[in-house]
Amino acid sequence: MLPADMVGGVSAARAADLEASGEVLSDFVSRVDAVLRDLEGSAGDPTKVGAQTIKASSLSNGRSDVFPEAHTLYTQYHSVHDQLTTLSKTLHLQIEAIGIAVRGASIGFDNLEEEQRQRFWAIQWEIDKIQSKTGGHSSGDGKSGMGA
Repeated sequence: MLPADMVGGVSAARAADLEASGEVLSDFVSRVDAVLRDLEGSAGDPTKVGAQTIKASSLSNGRSDVFPEAHTLYTQYHSVHDQLTTLSKTLHLQIEAIGIAVRGASIGFDNLEEEQRQRFWAIQWEIDKIQSKTGGHSSGDGKSGMGA
């Protein structure tokens, strides 16, 4: 049994601290939007990360039997590049989803414009698709699932 001054497992004073006003949520949305704009304008933008590739022939003539170390280096570079591209895209999507979720928390998810609700679920679907492709779902053990 909870003490009389407990609300949902926390004291009434703590519960009041957890309540978010519309102004606080609007400020948070503005900050999330600013982070998203900064990411889109930086070298961390998924499109920019994805464009930074090299060809196997840049390290050797493209034949793994002539210079196997160069081929191994290219293979590792390509693997890390794919992981960074995926990470950048997932981060971008999650920041966008947070912005929509905070707006929904402020005014109620049902009160969001239909386009925003659809975008939120499209983002969730896209993140799930990326994670299922890479095995990147969180298992809670601190491993990203994006490879060793």
